[in-house]
Amino acid sequence: MKPAAASLALGLAMGLVLAPPLCAEDLAPKPAPDDDGFSLMEEGAKLILRGMMDEMEPAFQEMDKALTEIKPMMQELAPRLKELVVLLGDLENFHPPEVLPNGDVLIRRKVPLVPKIGPQLPGPHGEIEL
Repeated sequence: MKPAAASLALGLAMGLVLAPPLCAEDLAPKPAPDDDGFSLMEEGAKLILRGMMDEMEPAFQEMDKALTEIKPMMQELAPRLKELVVLLGDLENFHPPEVLPNGDVLIRRKVPLVPKIGPQLPGPHGEIEL
């Protein structure tokens, strides 16, 4: 994984982990005035979390920019991906892809498809294959 991608993934994970505590700090009960030990720990934790969020903010902004740029392409690709999902069905029906020496990629079914038997359409000259 590239260093930029790894740091972006780490930043996203940290943001997701740290976001609920930051939002919940307003809802948390305030410590009693004689409880100095816990209030100092709480303040220290807040400072650490705020520092992490400040460090991660540029990565989040970069990720937001990249997702905004990619959105039109994904919207264009979505119908084709849906068609592919319908065509393939469950991926458990396939073996892992194989790369041949010439560069071709084969994806084999574990159990071959049973051909659908139904009305056959006549060919271009009116013939029907039996």
